[in-house]
Amino acid sequence: MAEHEISVEVVYATPERQELVRLKVPQGSSMLDAAKAARLERFFPELNVAATPMGIFGKAVAKPAERVLEEGERVEIYRPLIADPKEVRKQRAAKLAKAKAQE
Repeated sequence: MAEHEISVEVVYATPERQELVRLKVPQGSSMLDAAKAARLERFFPELNVAATPMGIFGKAVAKPAERVLEEGERVEIYRPLIADPKEVRKQRAAKLAKAKAQE
C-alpha cells in the first residue's frame, strides 16, 4: 500500500529575496520535516532550519518538530528579530513624550 502524502508549502524570506517551495510530504510529517525537505539552504546558505523559529500562517509554533502538518498548510520560517519590539515601542513613546513636552 502506498504511503499517503499531503501538499504543503515552506517559505522563507530576507529583505532581498523570498523563496516558496511547494512539496509533498508523507502524512504525519512535522513542520521541521517539511522545512528540511524544502532544502531552503541551497538559496540561503546561512539558514539553519533546525534552530530557526517557525510558524503556520502567521502563528508561531513553539515546537516545530512535534507539530504535525495538515494538507495545504504553509510553514513559515522566521528570521531573527533585529530589535526587541518592546524596546522599540518604549523608545518611540519616549520620543513622542519629549516632542509633546517641547511644544
